[in-house]
Amino acid sequence: MKLGYAFSALILASGMAFAASDGSENPMVGGAPMFADKNIVENAVNSADHTTLVAAVQAAGLVDTLQGAGPFTVFAPTNAAFAKLPAGTVETLLKPENKDQLVKILTCHVVAANAMAADIGKMIADDGGMHTVSTVGGCDFTVMAEGDAIKIKDGMGNIATVTIADVKQSNGVIHVIDTVLLPAM
Repeated sequence: MKLGYAFSALILASGMAFAASDGSENPMVGGAPMFADKNIVENAVNSADHTTLVAAVQAAGLVDTLQGAGPFTVFAPTNAAFAKLPAGTVETLLKPENKDQLVKILTCHVVAANAMAADIGKMIADDGGMHTVSTVGGCDFTVMAEGDAIKIKDGMGNIATVTIADVKQSNGVIHVIDTVLLPAM
């Protein structure tokens, strides 16, 4: 099943109302308006809540990729999500010698599709409550619903919650999350 189709089917089939915009305009993220006619990087640099993510994307050399045509679904961890990592982790990952590891972690936050919350919800419903999502970075994560919230279980067993869904971009969509997703070790 194609990722985009599976995501949209979840909400329609299950009747769940995930935290998403009503489609009339994008939500504010990190105190800044997000514009559907700008790409992922152009919007992310304006969010006060995503300065760590932007710095990591720059250090990993992924700016040009995320400004590309896409479509991309990005699960975007906030600064607070990065702060939950063990002390020194972010600083270590930003060192040039750790670029490969940083690229792996960041690309595990990206799916090569335009997956809105309704699409994610449909996939979850179609698969009986959980759906495996394969990321650009080669990670397989599990998406699930808990009440009105979309949750993502990473390769280490951590659970991230989508706190702002459906932030439309010219080359995809961003879903803001509260936990950094990590690949299985």
